Amino acid sequence: MAEEKESTSVPLSQAADPEDPAKTPPPSPNSTRKACFAVLQSWVSRKFMTGCVVLFPVAVTFFITWWFIQFVDGFFSPLYEKLGVDIFGLGFLTSLLFVFLVGIFVSSWLGATVFWVGEWFIKKMPFVRHIYSASKQISTAISPDQNTTAFKEVAIICHPRIGEYAFGFITSSVVLQSDKGDEELCSVYVPTNHLYIGDIFLVNSNDIIRPNLSIREGIEIIVSGGMTMPQVIAPLERMHRMNQSICLNRIT
Repeated sequence: MAEEKESTSVPLSQAADPEDPAKTPPPSPNSTRKACFAVLQSWVSRKFMTGCVVLFPVAVTFFITWWFIQFVDGFFSPLYEKLGVDIFGLGFLTSLLFVFLVGIFVSSWLGATVFWVGEWFIKKMPFVRHIYSASKQISTAISPDQNTTAFKEVAIICHPRIGEYAFGFITSSVVLQSDKGDEELCSVYVPTNHLYIGDIFLVNSNDIIRPNLSIREGIEIIVSGGMTMPQVIAPLERMHRMNQSICLNRIT
C-alpha cells in the first residue's frame, strides 16, 4: 500500500501552475469558434442597423413622394384616359398648373369674392365647418401671405415652470386693464401635439423671448420633435445689436 501511495504522489514542482501560460492547456477549438462567431454577429448587426438608419428616411421620402404623385395625378388622369392620352405624370403636372391658376384667381378681387361666398356656405354646414376651420388655421399659419390670423412670431416662454422653456407662436396681443394699470399681453399658442392641438397662454410681452427663427423654422422644430433645432439660438434684440456694432466697426 505504501508503494502505491508513493507511486501516485506527484511532486509539487511538477504540478500544473494555473498562472503559468506555458503550462496552461490551450483553448479548445469550440471556444475559439464561439468567440469568432460572436464578434462576427456583433459586426453584422451593427452594419445592418447602420444600413437601416441610412435607408429608412430615404425609403420614407420616396414612398411619400410616390404616393403624393399618384394621389395628385389621379385628379386629372381619368380625364386624359377618356381622351385616349395615356402619359404618366401628365395629370400631376395639370394638377400643379390648376393649383397655380387658382392662386392667381383668388388673389384677384373677383376670385376673393367667389372664395368668400364658398367659404360662407362651408361654414354653415354643421360638421364640415369644424374640419374646414382647423385645416384653414394650419394652412394660414404657413401661408406666405402673412395676415392678421397667421402666426406672427416664434416665441420662447417659461413653461411649465421657471427654468424650463417651451416653443410657441405669437398669434395676437391684448391689453389687460387692472387696478395696477394697463398690461400688454401676448397670446402665445404652444402646440402639444404637432400643430393642431395645443394650449394658449397670455404672457407679458417683456417675458417673451423672440428668437432669430422664422415661422417655417419654428414649425419644423415642433413637427420634427426638436431634431431640427439649431445649435445656437439668439434673441432678435441681440442680433440687432451685433449688426449695429459690426456696422459701426466698419465705419470707424
